Amino acid sequence: MSSYRLEGPEATHAFGRRLGQLAPAGLVIAAYGDLGAGKTTMAQGVAAGLGVPADHYVNSPTFAILQIHPGRLPFYHMDLYRLGDLDEAYGIGLDEAIGTDGVAFIEWPSRIPDLLPADHVQLKLSYEGSMRRVELRACGPVSETFLQRCALLNA
Repeated sequence: MSSYRLEGPEATHAFGRRLGQLAPAGLVIAAYGDLGAGKTTMAQGVAAGLGVPADHYVNSPTFAILQIHPGRLPFYHMDLYRLGDLDEAYGIGLDEAIGTDGVAFIEWPSRIPDLLPADHVQLKLSYEGSMRRVELRACGPVSETFLQRCALLNA
């Protein structure tokens, strides 16, 4: 597990941008954190790193559940907060966007943990006073290689 301290939304966005720049096709990022912890700001940074055009505003897809943005790789931004179970997720086709040709960023993955593939990155955001702590954990070989590349960049 890797841990980082970020000061403010700009640092959170910049950190996400670095993740997006290095992200391979098929990467799944499961973003955990309380309301206001910075999950959507991190997603905006990942989208920027993937080259999502500025006219594709990335916001929390709480009501839409899934937003797809074009970029170097498609950016699949999901929010599972309002979903009840795995059948509902399958019913709206979320499984078809996870681990495919783009990068899936999933907010509130703890609502439906069985939707996550075995190989994914756990990204946990938490408060530490005015700072944010980001913890990254690899769950599988693709995510491990990705986090190793990210660690080299941040060294």
